[in-house]
Amino acid sequence: MKIAIVDCGSGNLGSALKAFQHLGADAALCERPEELDRADALVLPGQGQFGDVMKGLASRNLVEPIQAAAKAGKTVFGICIGLQLFFETSEESKGVAGLGLLEGSVRFFHGVSYGAKGGLKVPHMGWSPLHLARPHPCLEGLHGEHVYFVHSYFVLPTQKEDVIAYGEYGRHFCAAAGKGNVVGVQFHPEKSQQAGMRILKNFLAWKP
Repeated sequence: MKIAIVDCGSGNLGSALKAFQHLGADAALCERPEELDRADALVLPGQGQFGDVMKGLASRNLVEPIQAAAKAGKTVFGICIGLQLFFETSEESKGVAGLGLLEGSVRFFHGVSYGAKGGLKVPHMGWSPLHLARPHPCLEGLHGEHVYFVHSYFVLPTQKEDVIAYGEYGRHFCAAAGKGNVVGVQFHPEKSQQAGMRILKNFLAWKP
């Protein structure tokens, strides 16, 4: 199976690529539409600002190929900003449309930061447990496992059944979401040690 690690013009692409290659996957960084067409599965990883990353995809003419791949039934996996791009809008970049693969929006952690003298601060950074909302092959066996987060925004799916897992940071938030052949996580599997490698291995074996 050929895995296209989509170059969204953001950071942390190399870590995701190395993680998949460590598992023996035929994975490569891709930034041209024809490379996505030849791939069996797409991975949207990275860190960055919602609007900037969507602009990066548009400048590479990758928006429609990603949407077409998802519609054609190819498995699509989003990591961190990659998950956020699946949705329709984001408070981080008002007026910028996302990929629209899932219904809903991206929200800021309003009211979570309690100041410099202690308490929770934004961004949410570090290890937190994962709580499964429903079974999903990509997260099989991961309930209660700690995974690594770095984010100030979280996704809010319109359809509750699209929520796969929750995290906790001053409030419950969606930590994984998906529908059909599309799935994404807010945390970083490539930085989550054994738990993260298990998720990536599950994704490689997933046949929705």
